[in-house]
Amino acid sequence: MNLNRWTVLWIIVVLALLTILAFELAGLFRIEDLIANPVLFLIAFVIVAVLSAVGAMFIGVFVTHRIFSSADFTPFEKEMLRMRKEVQTIRDRLEEVLKALQNSEDKD
Repeated sequence: MNLNRWTVLWIIVVLALLTILAFELAGLFRIEDLIANPVLFLIAFVIVAVLSAVGAMFIGVFVTHRIFSSADFTPFEKEMLRMRKEVQTIRDRLEEVLKALQNSEDKD
């Protein structure tokens, strides 16, 4: 089994958190004692902030992948494409009318 250093780091973090949870449940120490220490509180706050940012990135990547990997257009996108064709048709008709008006002015 080939583990890279990031996998080992995450395993260590998870084991540390599980150890803290087990000690808390066994009553060997209280979380309140850790929160009262400003340095430990700051370390815990940074760890939670980093993990939440990483989680948000994973969710963003997942949502973006789901959006871009859909095989068909959404109903909104289909409506926008239909409206684009209608606008192009109207533009073409308007150009024809303008050309006809210019031709009639040139004949006068």
